[in-house]
Amino acid sequence: MSVRYKKLWKFLIDNDISKCELRKKTGISGSTISKMNRNEYVSLEVLDRICQEIDCNVEDIVELNYEEEK
Repeated sequence: MSVRYKKLWKFLIDNDISKCELRKKTGISGSTISKMNRNEYVSLEVLDRICQEIDCNVEDIVELNYEEEK
């Protein structure tokens, strides 16, 4: 299974919000943003803080791919 944050990045672009601005508003670290840029797993707490800030649900910002990697 893999994770992607493409929906979050699109939301930020569409709403003219920088990653740095999101980081400051949510209090998440720069290293967490870096992990998300690399489509790595982050805690549910981080995703919850982001969702609260931009008023959305987790499925609005994260895509899970359940296909086996080849």
